[in-house]
Amino acid sequence: MYKLAGEARALASDLKAKLAGHDSAVSVVLCPPFTALAAVAAAIAGTRMLLGAQNMHWEEKGAYTGEVSPSMLKDAGCTHVIIGHSERRQYFGETDENVNKKTRAALAAGLKPIVCVGETERQREERKTEAVIVEQVRKGLANLTVENMADVTIAYEPVWAIGTGKNATPKQAQEVHALIRGLLTEIFGEKVASARLILYGGSVKPDNARELLAEPDIDGALVGGASLDADSFEKIVRAGIAVTPNKES
Repeated sequence: MYKLAGEARALASDLKAKLAGHDSAVSVVLCPPFTALAAVAAAIAGTRMLLGAQNMHWEEKGAYTGEVSPSMLKDAGCTHVIIGHSERRQYFGETDENVNKKTRAALAAGLKPIVCVGETERQREERKTEAVIVEQVRKGLANLTVENMADVTIAYEPVWAIGTGKNATPKQAQEVHALIRGLLTEIFGEKVASARLILYGGSVKPDNARELLAEPDIDGALVGGASLDADSFEKIVRAGIAVTPNKES
């Protein structure tokens, strides 16, 4: 919940200038607050950058005051939407069942969901990470088809590493990403699992991005606070660009 419309437009325009000529396999999706979607859409028009929203409701229309529907996001220019972010789960009671309903609604509307999963610090200390991730992935992706999965991205964001000053090591992050890819293989098959992007989100910064993104099962980053500054966001994008050729080869 940062940036007024004008501030968001300025940030997107600054990033647009810094990434001018950007032409790699790395995709950049900007997900501003609802009130800044139109401004950011205008700022990035004609670029390879894409627009996403931070949340949505699973219903297309109705008496759901204060909510935003999938078609409203499409109308605002969105191609992506974040679903089940840890803060939505922690502060607003988002459940795995809600995540699943939102994911299916997003896909039905032609949006590409970025489905978030992750454990709390207490769950990690109690060695429940695997059980939590398995449950969130299975329930969040329930009733999806192989064809659906072509438009789904998974984001692993350990709650204990978000805004706490604690960072998951590349090894810790890779272990969970490998677990998620194994689950996708089990549920949807190896072809789907190998093609799906699994992002890491947990205090990603310019100084740790390259090391994290170099891990074999970490395909990108869900960037939080570091995305609020164009210089730091550009450095993270550049880190992704730097490691991508190695992964493709």
